[in-house]
Amino acid sequence: MKVSAIICSAGKGERAGFGINKLLAPLYGAPALYHTLKKFDVDEIDEVIVTSSEEDYPQISALCEPFGFKVTAGGRTRTDTVKNALSCVTGDIVLIHDGARPFLSHELILRCIEETVKFKSSVCAVKATDTAVYGNERADRNRLLLLQTPQAFYTQDIKRAYALAGGDVFTDDSAVYERYIQKPHYTEGEYENIKLTFKQDFSRGFPAMPRVQGKRIGFGVDTHAFGEGNSVTLAGVNIECDRALIAHSDGDVVLHAVMDALLSSAGLKDIGHYFPDGDESLRGADSKRLLRETVDIIGAKGFAPVNISITVQAEKPRLQPHIDKMIQNLEALTGVSAENIAVSAGTAEGLGFVGEGLGITAYCAVITEEKSNG
Repeated sequence: MKVSAIICSAGKGERAGFGINKLLAPLYGAPALYHTLKKFDVDEIDEVIVTSSEEDYPQISALCEPFGFKVTAGGRTRTDTVKNALSCVTGDIVLIHDGARPFLSHELILRCIEETVKFKSSVCAVKATDTAVYGNERADRNRLLLLQTPQAFYTQDIKRAYALAGGDVFTDDSAVYERYIQKPHYTEGEYENIKLTFKQDFSRGFPAMPRVQGKRIGFGVDTHAFGEGNSVTLAGVNIECDRALIAHSDGDVVLHAVMDALLSSAGLKDIGHYFPDGDESLRGADSKRLLRETVDIIGAKGFAPVNISITVQAEKPRLQPHIDKMIQNLEALTGVSAENIAVSAGTAEGLGFVGEGLGITAYCAVITEEKSNG
């Protein structure tokens, strides 16, 4: 059975007050839409169609290109947008999701698919936790559901519902389905699956990091300027470039950012303390070796890395073809499973040090876990 997904991204999100489509506003160092797209880049989804306004088409297409997702034009309303996207769907089942909900889990996607197969539809919903008043009457919050996305249906059913809707406007897909097909099946949603609506939603710290004893977060950043040369080394991968990075060691900004993040998570000093650039024995040093030593250093304090997230900003060289190899190297060097390592790359849109093509900057966030005795 083929499964498709529609990600609705054609709105303006004016209530967020960014002056641009809120999905192109930064969230954790990348456009908000990127985080949503990444959640649907999974084996269980065979086809992803992303809607876009004409104005945002270049930016949204650029975000979708690395994933191989199709971009199609949105409409005047959300109803028109979904109707347009449905004409491109070829799967037996289709999940329809708001681009402004980047915090859903992989488990929720799987649950939607499984329950659609079983019940013909699957609409994510959570119980209301606040007392609600409708007009002058108090609603029974035990019976009140707050609907979310994804909302999943058999494609032929939801296409038929939208065809029958004509010019009517609906705020979500379950309303169209309920009016023209049947009452949908409600699936247990997730309270973390909030919708980015206002500017403060982008700085709330969602999804909340679980307060788990023995886990710590570390952050690292490294920057190197370009100099003469014809290649750069990033995450242990040598990449052709018309310039090289100036450094005391091999200038691997990615591995240096990872090292600093690991050390900070363990409450230790930065890499300059452990590997000073005044040490001649480190001139031209292989940063892969230095990273292994860093893992040993935090290991001696009782910590091991379990998650690594990296963002590289560079106008050149093009990094996308090398990311898989970078992740493989990081897995081998740190012992972190590849599925828990993320590497993303982007430019600075011509702005600042990186944007002017003067060098490369890498950012890294890690989670380390306290090792059990023995």
